[in-house]
Amino acid sequence: MATTRPRRGKICAFGIKASRWVTMHGFAFNVNTDLSYFDHIVPCGIADKGVTCMAKELGGLLDMQGVKDRLKLELADLFDVELV
Repeated sequence: MATTRPRRGKICAFGIKASRWVTMHGFAFNVNTDLSYFDHIVPCGIADKGVTCMAKELGGLLDMQGVKDRLKLELADLFDVELV
C-alpha cells in the first residue's frame, strides 16, 4: 500500500531578472515567518499551494544564525564552491 506525503506549502523562492544588460537576483527563505501576511496575496501566482515556514514544519522557532550558517554550507556544497 502506497503512503501519501502530507501536502506541504511553499517555503522558499529564487528569482533572477535580466534587463538592459543588468542582472538582479533574489532569494527568500521562510524560517520564523509570520505567515498571516500571505493570506492577502498569491505568492508567485501559485494559487493552489499555501506558504509555510521552517518553524511551522518543525514545531518551534529556530535560531536564525544557525539556519544561515547551515544554509551557507549546504549551498556551497551544492554549487561545489569554497566559502571565504
